[in-house]
Amino acid sequence: MSSIPSTSTSTTTATVGGPFAGPGSRDQLGKNDFLKLLMAQLSHQDPMSPMDSEAFVAQLAQFASVEQLQGANSRLDNLLVSSAAAQQLGAASLVGREATYRSGALQLDGSGSAVAIGGHLASAASSVVATIRDASGRTVRTLSLGARPAGDVSATWDGLDNQGQPLPPGAYAVTLVASAADGTPIDVQARAHGLVTGVSFETGAPVLLIGDRRVPLADVVDLRLPNP
Repeated sequence: MSSIPSTSTSTTTATVGGPFAGPGSRDQLGKNDFLKLLMAQLSHQDPMSPMDSEAFVAQLAQFASVEQLQGANSRLDNLLVSSAAAQQLGAASLVGREATYRSGALQLDGSGSAVAIGGHLASAASSVVATIRDASGRTVRTLSLGARPAGDVSATWDGLDNQGQPLPPGAYAVTLVASAADGTPIDVQARAHGLVTGVSFETGAPVLLIGDRRVPLADVVDLRLPNP
């Protein structure tokens, strides 16, 4: 009579598909497959040399582990779906709020209007310098903002370069550098402000639409209701 060895590796290496495994995938064994293999092994064992009781108990324990893992995967899937839905609803409620976010991006529109520069100082500084660069990384303007107290920093850029010539419309970037009276560097962060007009979920994570910019929630440092 043919027999299936009690130490068969086909049952001891069964794995459970992850939460994103396709329903038709046969690369891994589910609990039903595992149980069928175990029953087949029992029905085909040699009566003269039955399966060792310890091996049988070990395989039953494996089967229980497989079932528990599948149950855990199912619960995690439900939790992920619920969490994503809650995150989307929460992000949608931010539409219409004034947001302050980390960004050194500037946009020169060519209308002649001054461009706002914002930042935040960790402590009072005796010197704050704003360096503006074009899309190629070339420095086009350096502005000395003087001494500033701790907190928010605001300034404007007239759209001119260091020679007083108007620069073409386009994207620019500002970097702020601050120092104390003794030359010690002070932490300063470039920031921008704007009204949240929408929320995008295209990438899977909520991204705020502020003007023509897409701002990740991780970059937002403050949200407020607009002034009446």
